[in-house]
Amino acid sequence: MRVQLVISLCAIALATGCVTSQGGPATMKPLSQGSPGDTNRKASSSEVAVVNSFPVIHIFVALCDNVNQGIVPVSASLGNGDNPTTNLYWGAAFGVRTFFNRTKDWELVSEIKNPGPAILARSIFKRKDRDVFIVADAYRGKEIAQATWDFLQAASGHPGDAIEVAHGSRKFKFNSGGSAELVAYTGHDGLMDFKLQSTPQSQDDRKRKAIILACYSKHYFTEPLRRTGAEPLLWTTNLMAPEAYILSAAIEGWLRSETDEQIRLRAAKAYSSYQKSGLKGANKLFATGW
Repeated sequence: MRVQLVISLCAIALATGCVTSQGGPATMKPLSQGSPGDTNRKASSSEVAVVNSFPVIHIFVALCDNVNQGIVPVSASLGNGDNPTTNLYWGAAFGVRTFFNRTKDWELVSEIKNPGPAILARSIFKRKDRDVFIVADAYRGKEIAQATWDFLQAASGHPGDAIEVAHGSRKFKFNSGGSAELVAYTGHDGLMDFKLQSTPQSQDDRKRKAIILACYSKHYFTEPLRRTGAEPLLWTTNLMAPEAYILSAAIEGWLRSETDEQIRLRAAKAYSSYQKSGLKGANKLFATGW
Protein backbone atom coordinates (compact mmCIF):
# COMPACT_ATOMS: atom_id res chain seq x y z
CA MET A 1 0.00 0.00 0.00
CA ARG A 2 2.77 2.44 0.90
CA VAL A 3 4.70 1.75 -2.31
CA GLN A 4 1.57 2.30 -4.41
CA LEU A 5 0.96 5.61 -2.63
CA VAL A 6 4.52 6.77 -3.26
CA ILE A 7 4.26 5.89 -6.95
CA SER A 8 0.97 7.79 -7.30
CA LEU A 9 2.34 10.87 -5.55
CA CYS A 10 5.48 10.82 -7.64
CA ALA A 11 3.55 10.50 -10.89
CA ILE A 12 1.33 13.44 -9.97
CA ALA A 13 3.87 15.74 -8.37
CA LEU A 14 6.95 15.17 -10.49
CA ALA A 15 6.44 14.79 -14.19
CA THR A 16 10.16 15.47 -14.56
CA GLY A 17 10.96 11.84 -13.80
CA CYS A 18 11.36 11.46 -10.06
CA VAL A 19 11.75 7.77 -9.44
CA THR A 20 10.08 5.61 -6.84
CA SER A 21 10.15 2.16 -5.35
CA GLN A 22 8.44 -0.81 -6.91
CA GLY A 23 11.28 -3.23 -7.58
CA GLY A 24 12.59 -6.32 -5.82
CA PRO A 25 15.83 -7.16 -4.01
CA ALA A 26 19.15 -7.02 -5.84
CA THR A 27 22.54 -8.50 -5.08
CA MET A 28 25.47 -6.16 -4.63
CA LYS A 29 28.30 -6.78 -7.07
CA PRO A 30 32.06 -6.43 -6.64
CA LEU A 31 33.51 -2.95 -7.09
CA SER A 32 33.83 -2.26 -10.81
CA GLN A 33 37.34 -2.50 -12.22
CA GLY A 34 38.92 -0.53 -15.03
CA SER A 35 39.74 -2.11 -18.37
CA PRO A 36 43.27 -2.52 -19.80
CA GLY A 37 44.40 0.59 -21.58
CA ASP A 38 42.10 2.96 -19.67
CA THR A 39 43.30 6.52 -19.12
CA ASN A 40 42.61 5.93 -15.44
CA ARG A 41 44.14 3.22 -13.27
CA LYS A 42 42.10 1.62 -10.53
CA ALA A 43 43.99 1.79 -7.26
CA SER A 44 44.61 -1.44 -5.41
CA SER A 45 42.05 -2.22 -2.70
CA SER A 46 44.93 -2.60 -0.23
CA GLU A 47 46.04 0.99 -0.73
CA VAL A 48 44.97 3.95 1.37
CA ALA A 49 43.13 6.71 -0.43
CA VAL A 50 45.70 9.43 -1.00
CA VAL A 51 45.01 13.07 -0.19
CA ASN A 52 44.84 15.26 -3.28
CA SER A 53 46.72 18.55 -3.44
CA PHE A 54 43.56 20.38 -4.55
CA PRO A 55 39.83 19.78 -4.07
CA VAL A 56 38.21 16.94 -6.02
CA ILE A 57 34.50 16.15 -6.20
CA HIS A 58 33.30 12.73 -7.35
CA ILE A 59 29.71 12.41 -8.62
CA PHE A 60 28.11 8.99 -9.10
CA VAL A 61 25.16 9.12 -11.50
CA ALA A 62 22.80 6.16 -11.87
CA LEU A 63 21.25 6.69 -15.30
CA CYS A 64 17.46 6.78 -15.37
CA ASP A 65 16.15 3.42 -16.62
CA ASN A 66 12.50 2.65 -17.42
CA VAL A 67 13.17 -1.07 -17.73
CA ASN A 68 15.56 -1.91 -14.90
CA GLN A 69 14.57 0.50 -12.13
CA GLY A 70 11.40 0.76 -10.07
CA ILE A 71 10.39 4.15 -11.44
CA VAL A 72 7.47 6.04 -12.87
CA PRO A 73 8.40 5.75 -16.58
CA VAL A 74 9.62 8.79 -18.47
CA SER A 75 10.01 9.08 -22.25
CA ALA A 76 11.95 6.33 -24.01
CA SER A 77 14.98 8.51 -24.68
CA LEU A 78 15.16 10.03 -21.18
CA GLY A 79 14.70 6.62 -19.60
CA ASN A 80 17.17 4.66 -21.73
CA GLY A 81 19.67 3.50 -19.14
CA ASP A 82 22.12 2.42 -21.85
CA ASN A 83 22.37 5.82 -23.56
CA PRO A 84 24.00 8.61 -21.52
CA THR A 85 23.64 11.11 -24.36
CA THR A 86 19.86 11.42 -24.01
CA ASN A 87 19.43 10.25 -20.41
CA LEU A 88 17.47 12.35 -17.94
CA TYR A 89 20.27 12.47 -15.39
CA TRP A 90 23.21 12.87 -17.77
CA GLY A 91 22.61 14.23 -21.28
CA ALA A 92 19.28 16.01 -20.84
CA ALA A 93 19.19 19.76 -20.15
CA PHE A 94 19.42 19.33 -16.38
CA GLY A 95 21.57 16.20 -16.47
CA VAL A 96 25.00 16.32 -14.84
CA ARG A 97 27.11 16.25 -18.00
CA THR A 98 25.05 18.81 -19.92
CA PHE A 99 24.39 21.20 -17.06
CA PHE A 100 27.99 21.53 -15.87
CA ASN A 101 29.22 21.74 -19.45
CA ARG A 102 27.00 24.78 -20.00
CA THR A 103 27.81 26.67 -16.81
CA LYS A 104 30.13 29.66 -16.87
CA ASP A 105 32.21 28.36 -13.95
CA TRP A 106 33.23 24.89 -15.18
CA GLU A 107 35.07 23.60 -18.22
CA LEU A 108 34.91 20.08 -19.64
CA VAL A 109 38.53 18.88 -19.87
CA SER A 110 38.20 15.15 -20.47
CA GLU A 111 35.67 12.53 -21.56
CA ILE A 112 36.19 8.79 -21.37
CA LYS A 113 33.86 6.12 -22.72
CA ASN A 114 33.38 2.90 -20.78
CA PRO A 115 36.00 3.48 -18.04
CA GLY A 116 34.69 0.40 -16.25
CA PRO A 117 32.24 -2.48 -16.81
CA ALA A 118 29.36 -0.67 -15.07
CA ILE A 119 30.23 2.86 -16.21
CA LEU A 120 29.30 4.07 -19.68
CA ALA A 121 30.90 7.52 -19.55
CA ARG A 122 33.16 9.67 -17.41
CA SER A 123 33.29 13.45 -17.71
CA ILE A 124 35.91 15.50 -15.91
CA PHE A 125 35.40 19.20 -15.32
CA LYS A 126 37.83 21.85 -14.09
CA ARG A 127 36.80 25.00 -12.31
CA LYS A 128 37.75 27.93 -14.51
CA ASP A 129 38.98 30.20 -11.73
CA ARG A 130 40.97 27.70 -9.65
CA ASP A 131 42.32 24.17 -9.47
CA VAL A 132 39.23 22.18 -8.53
CA PHE A 133 38.00 19.12 -10.43
CA ILE A 134 34.74 17.23 -10.76
CA VAL A 135 34.80 13.58 -11.80
CA ALA A 136 31.33 12.51 -12.93
CA ASP A 137 30.56 8.88 -13.75
CA ALA A 138 27.46 7.73 -15.66
CA TYR A 139 26.49 4.22 -14.54
CA ARG A 140 24.40 2.00 -16.79
CA GLY A 141 20.82 2.09 -15.49
CA LYS A 142 20.72 -1.60 -14.64
CA GLU A 143 23.91 -1.12 -12.61
CA ILE A 144 22.24 1.14 -10.04
CA ALA A 145 23.24 -1.24 -7.24
CA GLN A 146 26.86 -0.92 -8.33
CA ALA A 147 26.59 2.88 -8.47
CA THR A 148 25.19 2.91 -4.94
CA TRP A 149 27.92 0.61 -3.67
CA ASP A 150 30.71 2.56 -5.36
CA PHE A 151 29.38 5.82 -3.93
CA LEU A 152 29.37 4.38 -0.41
CA GLN A 153 32.84 2.92 -0.98
CA ALA A 154 34.12 6.38 -1.91
CA ALA A 155 32.39 7.91 1.11
CA SER A 156 34.17 5.36 3.32
CA GLY A 157 37.61 6.23 1.92
CA HIS A 158 38.08 3.32 -0.47
CA PRO A 159 40.70 4.25 -3.12
CA GLY A 160 39.43 5.27 -6.53
CA ASP A 161 41.24 5.93 -9.78
CA ALA A 162 44.54 7.69 -10.40
CA ILE A 163 43.69 10.30 -13.03
CA GLU A 164 45.84 12.50 -15.26
CA VAL A 165 44.39 15.28 -17.41
CA ALA A 166 45.93 18.04 -19.49
CA HIS A 167 44.65 21.59 -19.47
CA GLY A 168 46.50 23.98 -21.71
CA SER A 169 50.19 23.59 -20.97
CA ARG A 170 49.55 22.07 -17.55
CA LYS A 171 49.08 18.48 -16.50
CA PHE A 172 47.12 17.55 -13.41
CA LYS A 173 47.35 14.32 -11.46
CA PHE A 174 44.81 13.43 -8.79
CA ASN A 175 42.71 10.59 -7.43
CA SER A 176 38.98 9.99 -7.35
CA GLY A 177 36.86 7.81 -5.07
CA GLY A 178 37.93 8.01 -1.44
CA SER A 179 40.49 10.70 -2.27
CA ALA A 180 37.68 13.15 -3.07
CA GLU A 181 36.71 15.62 -0.38
CA LEU A 182 33.09 15.69 -1.56
CA VAL A 183 31.22 12.70 -2.96
CA ALA A 184 27.73 12.79 -4.44
CA TYR A 185 25.11 10.34 -5.65
CA THR A 186 22.28 11.35 -7.96
CA GLY A 187 19.49 9.30 -9.49
CA HIS A 188 16.80 6.90 -8.36
CA ASP A 189 16.95 5.84 -4.71
CA GLY A 190 17.85 2.22 -5.32
CA LEU A 191 17.69 1.44 -1.62
CA MET A 192 13.91 1.63 -2.00
CA ASP A 193 14.24 -1.45 -4.23
CA PHE A 194 17.05 -3.51 -2.74
CA LYS A 195 18.96 -3.98 0.49
CA LEU A 196 22.70 -3.92 0.87
CA GLN A 197 24.12 -7.30 1.84
CA SER A 198 26.99 -5.45 3.48
CA THR A 199 27.97 -1.83 4.02
CA PRO A 200 31.36 -0.20 3.41
CA GLN A 201 33.07 0.72 6.66
CA SER A 202 35.16 3.81 7.31
CA GLN A 203 38.73 3.33 6.08
CA ASP A 204 40.31 6.36 7.77
CA ASP A 205 39.68 9.39 9.98
CA ARG A 206 38.83 11.83 7.17
CA LYS A 207 35.36 13.33 7.31
CA ARG A 208 34.28 13.49 3.69
CA LYS A 209 31.13 15.39 2.86
CA ALA A 210 28.33 13.55 1.05
CA ILE A 211 25.43 14.72 -1.11
CA ILE A 212 22.63 12.27 -1.94
CA LEU A 213 20.04 13.53 -4.41
CA ALA A 214 17.36 10.86 -4.61
CA CYS A 215 13.82 10.49 -3.24
CA TYR A 216 13.72 10.11 0.56
CA SER A 217 17.50 9.74 0.67
CA LYS A 218 17.83 10.71 4.34
CA HIS A 219 15.52 7.88 5.36
CA TYR A 220 17.10 5.19 3.19
CA PHE A 221 20.78 6.16 3.36
CA THR A 222 21.15 7.10 7.04
CA GLU A 223 22.56 3.83 8.33
CA PRO A 224 24.75 2.96 5.30
CA LEU A 225 26.21 6.47 5.23
CA ARG A 226 26.83 6.55 8.97
CA ARG A 227 28.99 3.44 8.70
CA THR A 228 31.17 5.05 6.03
CA GLY A 229 32.25 7.85 8.38
CA ALA A 230 31.19 10.53 5.89
CA GLU A 231 29.03 13.47 6.93
CA PRO A 232 25.75 14.28 5.14
CA LEU A 233 26.07 17.72 3.61
CA LEU A 234 22.80 17.52 1.67
CA TRP A 235 20.07 14.92 1.31
CA THR A 236 16.31 14.77 0.95
CA THR A 237 13.20 14.08 3.01
CA ASN A 238 10.60 13.47 0.30
CA LEU A 239 9.97 12.91 -3.41
CA MET A 240 12.14 15.02 -5.70
CA ALA A 241 13.72 15.46 -9.11
CA PRO A 242 17.49 14.86 -8.67
CA GLU A 243 18.72 17.33 -11.26
CA ALA A 244 22.11 18.97 -11.63
CA TYR A 245 21.20 22.55 -10.71
CA ILE A 246 20.89 21.32 -7.11
CA LEU A 247 24.40 19.88 -7.23
CA SER A 248 25.73 23.05 -8.82
CA ALA A 249 24.24 25.24 -6.09
CA ALA A 250 25.51 23.01 -3.28
CA ILE A 251 29.00 22.73 -4.75
CA GLU A 252 29.20 26.50 -5.14
CA GLY A 253 28.39 26.96 -1.46
CA TRP A 254 30.89 24.27 -0.47
CA LEU A 255 33.65 25.93 -2.49
CA ARG A 256 32.83 29.22 -0.76
CA SER A 257 33.25 27.50 2.64
CA GLU A 258 29.68 28.31 3.61
CA THR A 259 28.03 26.59 6.54
CA ASP A 260 26.09 23.39 5.94
CA GLU A 261 22.86 25.27 6.58
CA GLN A 262 23.75 27.96 4.06
CA ILE A 263 24.45 25.23 1.51
CA ARG A 264 21.11 23.59 2.26
CA LEU A 265 19.36 26.91 1.68
CA ARG A 266 21.24 27.37 -1.61
CA ALA A 267 19.99 23.99 -2.79
CA ALA A 268 16.41 24.77 -1.73
CA LYS A 269 16.43 28.11 -3.55
CA ALA A 270 17.78 26.49 -6.72
CA TYR A 271 15.14 23.77 -6.58
CA SER A 272 12.38 26.27 -5.99
CA SER A 273 13.58 28.41 -8.89
CA TYR A 274 13.80 25.60 -11.45
CA GLN A 275 10.82 23.56 -10.27
CA LYS A 276 8.56 26.56 -9.54
CA SER A 277 7.64 24.69 -6.38
CA GLY A 278 7.80 27.52 -3.87
CA LEU A 279 10.60 28.07 -1.37
CA LYS A 280 8.57 26.85 1.61
CA GLY A 281 8.17 23.39 0.14
CA ALA A 282 11.76 23.25 -1.12
CA ASN A 283 13.03 24.17 2.34
CA LYS A 284 11.27 21.14 3.79
CA LEU A 285 12.60 18.88 1.05
CA PHE A 286 16.32 19.31 1.78
CA ALA A 287 18.17 18.48 4.98
CA THR A 288 21.75 18.60 6.22
CA GLY A 289 23.45 16.66 8.99
CA TRP A 290 22.04 13.71 10.87
